[in-house]
Amino acid sequence: MSYYISPRFLDKLAIHITKNYLEIPSVKVPLILGIHGRKGEGKSFQCELAFERMGINVVYMSAGELESPDAGDPGRLVRLRYREAAELVKVRGKMAVLLINDIDAGAGRVDQYTQYTVNTQNVNGTLMNIADNPSNVQLPGSYELEPNRRVPIIVTGNDFSTLYAPLIRDGRMDKFFWEPDRADRIGIVNGIFEADGVQRGAVETLVDTFPNQSIDFYGAVRSRLYDEQVKALIDEVGLDRISQRVVNSDQAAPIFRKPNFNLPHLLEVGQQLVAEQKRVQEMGLAEQYNKALYFNRKLGNTGEQASAKEEAPAANAPYYHKYDSGNAAGSGNGQSNPQPASSSYAGQHSSTRLTPDVVTQVNQILKQGHRLGIEYVDERRFRANSWNSYGSFQGQASEAIAALEACLDENPKSYVRLVGIDPANRSRVTETIIQRPSGKVATA
Repeated sequence: MSYYISPRFLDKLAIHITKNYLEIPSVKVPLILGIHGRKGEGKSFQCELAFERMGINVVYMSAGELESPDAGDPGRLVRLRYREAAELVKVRGKMAVLLINDIDAGAGRVDQYTQYTVNTQNVNGTLMNIADNPSNVQLPGSYELEPNRRVPIIVTGNDFSTLYAPLIRDGRMDKFFWEPDRADRIGIVNGIFEADGVQRGAVETLVDTFPNQSIDFYGAVRSRLYDEQVKALIDEVGLDRISQRVVNSDQAAPIFRKPNFNLPHLLEVGQQLVAEQKRVQEMGLAEQYNKALYFNRKLGNTGEQASAKEEAPAANAPYYHKYDSGNAAGSGNGQSNPQPASSSYAGQHSSTRLTPDVVTQVNQILKQGHRLGIEYVDERRFRANSWNSYGSFQGQASEAIAALEACLDENPKSYVRLVGIDPANRSRVTETIIQRPSGKVATA
């Protein structure tokens, strides 16, 4: 089976690796090449094909090796693997690289709940130090006067915005966003089905029918075609004897005939996989469970709180209505004019404790498809603009309102603001202060 290597991908990788082995006067060459893009687009596999094509020795690391119960071990391991790659250049007389797969899964901060450990700091610091001093990489407890060979580092990942910003800055890391175009997809998928005799025209139709699917989707389609034959083997042998037949059997390995690779069958199997993907997205059970765990931890039993809200009169918590939309301050004496029992508008989620302006703003941010962030800060840190994140929400206005009420409860003497975040480019579209301590007007 022959595999397709994207010319763009191969050029970027070959140029970066070769530049790191050349001595170009007065030119600072970044040591690290970061290849990022959507999941399942074949970043690691394209790297392996390019390395094989160029005859390069590879030392591998995975995201799971960037964390350890023992502080300092991952940073030491990065140095050890780097020196191992440098030794391969000396011993075998060929180019070598250090490849770290899925670095954002091991060293990235996905959200505010991701734990930032000493090992994460050490790994970031180690990679930055190696990028700045690639010929002087020492192991802890030893120091060698002879410089080691400079070896380029390739890292792959999905979202590099989760990584430590100084690590990915220009000069240390050269970035390459891998998004295969139609020609790349057709070439890669044609290589997947080439041994099966699928014509290129059928491959083009298959790719055009599922244009938003990642590359590994088509590999999954090919694998699914053999399910019927595997089931027939299990039925023939029996469930109680299939283990003996497949593992350590003295019989010949089972032979599978070529499945039906015609285009209608491929499209049918592809639609089945797409349907399974939609079911996963529609269920969203993990998100519901995780949010339930979060609110049980932050707010106590939300069911009990909901019952308490229904039973308690609005006058029990009137002070929430002193929070404006950033244009006026509250009275600061813990008293306010009586307000209606709930603040809501047609079709919006309501609150018995927030003003209508705040409830409207929460609903508007979420209905526009933006992510809602809740942030707070005390008076001292407010002057330095050093805000703390209380949580972020998307889609569920009721949960966002419950969290906002809890944040105001827990931080009565702090600034609290709402942030609207565009999830497409992770940029902030709105920032509104809804609480100011002691009724003071916020000043920078």
